[in-house]
Amino acid sequence: MAFETLPATAPRLARPAIGSATLSVVVALYLLFVTNGTFWGKAVTYLGLPSFGLILLCIGLTALFTALCVTVSVKYLTKPLFIFLVTSAATASWFMDKYGTIIDLDMIRNAAETTGSEAGHLVTAGFLTHMTVFALVPSVVIALVRIRHRPIAQKVFWNLVVILPCLAVFTAAALANVRTFAATIRQHRDLVETLNPVTPIASVARYLKASGAEKNIVAQPLGTDAHVIAPTVSGKPRVTIIVAGETARADDFSLGGYSRLTNPELSRQDISYFKETSSCGTATAVSLPCMFSVYTRGEYTHEKGLETENLVDVLTHAGIKAEWWDNNTGSKAIANRIAYTSFSDRNDPRFCINHECRDDVLLAGLDAWLDAVKSDSVLVLHQIGSHGPSYFQRYPDAFRRFTPDCRTSELGNCSRGEIVNAYDNTVLYTDHVLSTIIDKLKNRENRMAGSMIYMSDHGESLGEHGLYLHGAPYFIAPSQQTHIPFVLWLGREAKAGIEQSCVAGKTGEPKSHDNLFHTVLGMMNVATRVYDPALDVLSSCRTGAAS
Repeated sequence: MAFETLPATAPRLARPAIGSATLSVVVALYLLFVTNGTFWGKAVTYLGLPSFGLILLCIGLTALFTALCVTVSVKYLTKPLFIFLVTSAATASWFMDKYGTIIDLDMIRNAAETTGSEAGHLVTAGFLTHMTVFALVPSVVIALVRIRHRPIAQKVFWNLVVILPCLAVFTAAALANVRTFAATIRQHRDLVETLNPVTPIASVARYLKASGAEKNIVAQPLGTDAHVIAPTVSGKPRVTIIVAGETARADDFSLGGYSRLTNPELSRQDISYFKETSSCGTATAVSLPCMFSVYTRGEYTHEKGLETENLVDVLTHAGIKAEWWDNNTGSKAIANRIAYTSFSDRNDPRFCINHECRDDVLLAGLDAWLDAVKSDSVLVLHQIGSHGPSYFQRYPDAFRRFTPDCRTSELGNCSRGEIVNAYDNTVLYTDHVLSTIIDKLKNRENRMAGSMIYMSDHGESLGEHGLYLHGAPYFIAPSQQTHIPFVLWLGREAKAGIEQSCVAGKTGEPKSHDNLFHTVLGMMNVATRVYDPALDVLSSCRTGAAS
């Protein structure tokens, strides 16, 4: 009987081995010096190069990061934790280094409340390449190496031998130049806000804690005494369309003095443009609920916004029909108690691609809505407006006036001039949308007293100070992210009893999102204890005649 000789099994490749403390040091150095380009750029600017403070900062943070990584190098958890830290840091570094983004609580909330189509614009070829190099490759290395762990008692002892001296070095480095560090942090809070991945992970933890507490919040009634003081003299219903803009910055509105003619249609309308208007925040998740709330920017918090009914609720208490049409990422709980329509959910192929629509989707059904109005009504139109980075998708070819325009969401592949051209085209298209709304209201003045009020939720950075997009913490936000356009149009009957020269005199005065709540109540002739005439931009211009 013959026997076959089996081939020898090929020897397995030996996996490189590394001590847990050594790996911790390597990961600490990687996180601190490879994924913190923005942080070190700011540190060099604020502390100087070379400087004693910068040297101490390097020494102190190296010691601190080493201590933290050694602390979490627990058997069976070391690899998952280190891979998580590396991936988190790589993700945050892309947005901080590329766009100047600071990953704070508001930015995490904005990201959590976005849509898949909106988030998809940020997943570019550049982002995927970055994640491959700075997240996937080091994660694979961590996964493949064999980590040597000492027995538990020895591990605790030797880890403390590393951790305690590191904490001592960190403390000594901080105390050695404490005045410089304290002054720098006090004057430049953004330095700490960009420490990666400490701040992003802390922000996520704060968001998760807050969102858990918010689940049981029930909005408390507001303005239940609201009532319409008197109908119009003609008996026609009052109709106000509130347009909540998206990412429109005042710097690029020719109505406010911008050199390019980005508002050709509105400039021919009889509108009031308040050119010194500021936003409540720099991201939709903050600004939108704030602008519809009764609170001023100084009083507003996210929790207060959820705990208290808002403008559309007060209008409803007054017997006014209020409705919300959304072409963005939702109403941020503002419209929870009124009629709500999401046009991106409808995904109408005439206007939409992959559940993202141009703003003409809002115009398509407006005639039918207006023709059906029989009583005092307010309609909120929430635009997609000028939302980036895919500015080129916000306007049709007919409004591609400023060229060459950036035709990709990968802004790094475009010159700043191309980015500005694409952005200005979005403003040009918003100008058309607003003017069209005014025309539709004008055409129905025989049967309604119409008005339109437009405010953007926040502005946008287009490369100024090295920043792009929006969402910077308010305390360091550039004016491009907080200076917003504010347009008011009053129809023939809505103007009755309002001194127009008085309104014109107020257009150069500082205004803000604080004014929206009270101005709309005034326009709809609503009386309530929560109405503040000092924040109604038209209040002091009313002559006392019936409106």
